[in-house]
Amino acid sequence: MRKAHTLLAFAALSVLSLSLAACKDPAAQASNPAPQQAVEVGVVTVMPQNLSVSAELPGRTAAYRVAEVRPQVSGIVLKRFFREGSDVKAGEQLYQIDPAIYQASFDSAKAELQKAEANLQASRNKANRYEELIKRGVVSKQDYDDVRALLKQNEAEVAAAKAALDLARINLDYTKVFAPISGRIGKSTVTEGALVSANQATALATIQQLDPLYVDVTQSASQLMEMRKDIASGRIRPNEQGKVPVTLFLHSGGEPYPLQGELQFSDVTVDQSTSSVQMRAVFPNPNLELLPGLFVRAKVDQGIAADALVVPQPAVTRNADGSAMVWVVGNDNKVNIRPIKTDRAIGNKWLVTEGLQPGERIVVEGLQKISPGAEVKPVEASPALAAAVQPTR
Repeated sequence: MRKAHTLLAFAALSVLSLSLAACKDPAAQASNPAPQQAVEVGVVTVMPQNLSVSAELPGRTAAYRVAEVRPQVSGIVLKRFFREGSDVKAGEQLYQIDPAIYQASFDSAKAELQKAEANLQASRNKANRYEELIKRGVVSKQDYDDVRALLKQNEAEVAAAKAALDLARINLDYTKVFAPISGRIGKSTVTEGALVSANQATALATIQQLDPLYVDVTQSASQLMEMRKDIASGRIRPNEQGKVPVTLFLHSGGEPYPLQGELQFSDVTVDQSTSSVQMRAVFPNPNLELLPGLFVRAKVDQGIAADALVVPQPAVTRNADGSAMVWVVGNDNKVNIRPIKTDRAIGNKWLVTEGLQPGERIVVEGLQKISPGAEVKPVEASPALAAAVQPTR
C-alpha cells in the first residue's frame, strides 16, 4: 500500500516537472503564439466633390452714407425742426438761422440791380440817339464814342448787380439748413438761441444712411495672393458673373444674418502696418438691425474648387515640423501613415491638395489604438464625420 502511494507521488512530480519545462522552452512558446485580434476603427472614404471655398474674416459695419450738417452762413439758430434719433428725408428742413441781415442784404442787392438797369436803359436810349446824330454829322465822333463806352459800363454794372443779387439770395437760402441725404439723424449739438458760424468745425448734426449698410473686412495679403494664384491655375473657379456672395455673423458661433450681402470692391493697396487688404461688402438692412460700428465676422465665398478632396479635421495629425499626415487603410485592411498637403480649413474639414486619391479609406476614429502595419477592422465612421467627405449636390 505504501509502495503504491510512493509511485503515485513520483508520477505527479514528473508531470509537474515536464509542464514547467515546457513553459520555459521558447521553442514551445513560438509554436503556440497567441492570436492578435484586429482593432476596430472608424473610417471614411475620400470622394471628389465640388467645394465652395470661402474665407471667414473679421470686420466692422459702417454707414452707407454719412453727412455732417454744417451751417454755411453765420447767425443765431431760431428753430430746430427735427427730433433727435428720427429718420429724415433729403431736402427736409432741419434748422432755421435768423435771416434778418441776409434779407436786408438781398433787398439792398435787388435795389442796386434796379438802379443799374435804369442807368443802362438811359444810356442805351442816348446811344441810339447819338447813332442817328453821328450819321448826320451833328455830333462829333468823340462824343459818340463816349456814349458807347458809357453804355458798356452800365451793362457791366447790371451784370455785377445781378451777381450780387444771386449771392444775397444764396446766403438768404442758406439760413434754412436742409438735410443733404435721407437717413437717421443723431443728436443736435446746438439748441435755439445758439450762435453758429459759417463752415464751423463742429457739425450741427450727423445723418447716416443705414439701408443698405457697408461691412468692411480685412484679409491678409498672402491669403489674397494665394487665392488669385489658385484661380489663375484653374484649381478654383470664380463665382458666376463676378459676384461674390457674403454671409454675415453677428456673434461667434451664432446664427447668420438672414440677408445675404455682396462683395463690392477689394482695395489695391496693402496696409503696411498689418500686411492686410481691406475689402468692402454691402448688405441690405431694411429693418435697421445692423448699426454702424458693430464687430462682425463675414464669410466671403471666393469660388468653387472642382473635384476637391477633403478629410475631417480629426483624421489629420501633425508632426513636429507642422507637416500633416493621415492613416490610410489598404485593401488588406492594414494601416499605414500617409503624408499629405492641406491647403486650408473649410468648416470642420481640411482641403487636401496632395497625398490622397479618390476612393481611399482613412481612419478618423480610433487613432490612438493603431500602429504602422497593424491589421484593423474598418467600420463606417459616425454620421457627422462621414458627412464631411460626402459630395454635396
